[in-house]
Order: sequence, then C-alpha cells, then structure tokens
Amino acid sequence: MSLVSVMERKHIVSVRMNRPDVRNAFNPEMIEELTRIFRGFEKRKDLRAVIFSGEGKIFCAGADLSWMKAMVNYSLEQNREDSMKLFSMFEAMALCPLPVLGLAHGAAYGGALGLLACCDEVIVEKGTSFCFSEVKLGIAPAVISSFVLRKTSAGLVRPLMLSGRVFDAEEARRTGLVHHIVEAGGGLNEIEKLALQWCEAGPEAVRETKRLLNDNPNLDWDQQRERTARLIAERRVSTEGQEGLKSFLEKRNPSWRDL
Repeated sequence: MSLVSVMERKHIVSVRMNRPDVRNAFNPEMIEELTRIFRGFEKRKDLRAVIFSGEGKIFCAGADLSWMKAMVNYSLEQNREDSMKLFSMFEAMALCPLPVLGLAHGAAYGGALGLLACCDEVIVEKGTSFCFSEVKLGIAPAVISSFVLRKTSAGLVRPLMLSGRVFDAEEARRTGLVHHIVEAGGGLNEIEKLALQWCEAGPEAVRETKRLLNDNPNLDWDQQRERTARLIAERRVSTEGQEGLKSFLEKRNPSWRDL
C-alpha cells in the first residue's frame, strides 16, 4: 500500500498522507515519496492546484516512533544526511509551482507544522491541536524553522517553539500558519470549494506569482525593481495575459475557466 495516495479530478490533484495507523507520522519512505510527488508537479502544466491532507483521525503527528528509535543510534553525519532529506521534502513542497491548499484535522505536531507552513492556504477543522513538540524531546524545530519563518514572524511563534506547549486553531490562525477554521468534518468540502475558486485565475499567472513570492525576499531592491517590471511586462504581452485583458474588456469569461 502506498504511503501517500494521489488522486486527480479535472485540474486538481489531491495528495493525501496514508498512514492512519501511525497518525500519518513521517518515516524515511514517506519523506522520499512526498519529495518525489511534489517535484513531479514541475512538469505538469495541466494541473491547477494541489489539495494536501491526511487520512484517518489525525492530520500528522510528526516523526514516526520507529524512525525516532533508529535516530538514537545514528552518528552525527547520519543524522545530518537524514535531516537534509527532510529539508528536501519541505523544500519540494514549498517550491511546488502549483498553489498548495492544506487541510488539517485532529492534530498537527512537530514536523506537521512544517507541512502547513509550506502550504499557500490552510484550512483547519475546529478542535485541531497544534504543537512544536521538539523541545520537549530535547531536540529543536530546526529543519521546519526555515519554512515556518517564511510564513510567519519569529515574534508570533517564538513562545510556541520555545515552550513546546499545545495551542488551538485560533492561536494557529493568529500566527498566520492557518487561514480558515471550519466545523469538524466540514474541511474537505470547504477546501474543494476553495480549490475551484483558485482555478478561476490564469494558471500561468498563478505559477509566475508563486515564483515571484518565493524569490522576492532573496533579492535586493534593485533586483526586485528589475524583476517585477520585467514580469508584469511579460505577462501583459503573453497569450494568457492578452486573453485575460481582452475577456475583461469584452465582459466574458477567459478561456481557462471553460476547461
């Protein structure tokens, strides 16, 4: 049985962690599979959005217990190599050219918060609990910190990462890691509606905008000026940009909404 299920419907793909017996906890095999899946989306021009979720009662409990037991006997270099693979998984998800919509329920602990940080928009069901649990184990939320701090500020998550205390959906929303809170059991319906709304946007424009958002923090002011001016100019003369502008002026739907 695959550790991650992938289903496509029209132009939306659903990626679902499929280890409900261990609360969708990571192990090396799942990390490798998720990395491969998200890297594969770079070649899929036909897709418009990704819905990311977890099977069973819990979204994700972080690291798998068996994997953690093995780590105890890893050397420093083995731990470093292992952590680099984990970083690559989050990176593949964060840099996915498609918008990634996350759905969490039940609980999101440890590395699961890194997954949510890599999503572009997140829905959680009421009653979901969250925890940067690493410090309670004597370790650190090191790998996920790079992705969490791209989405929120250190001032908002510092108390949560340092204390390892459990927090609720409302506090998760205040940090910016979560955008919407829905009734328990209603998350899948809400996220499917949200994905359809995202499909109203020009697919090339969405990909370019996501790339811009990922790149801009790494550019100095002069580079940003050049990059942004060039991008809008290119979009205006592109086939998709011309279609979008003409459809607006002609008061009709652009062609991509009919797909």
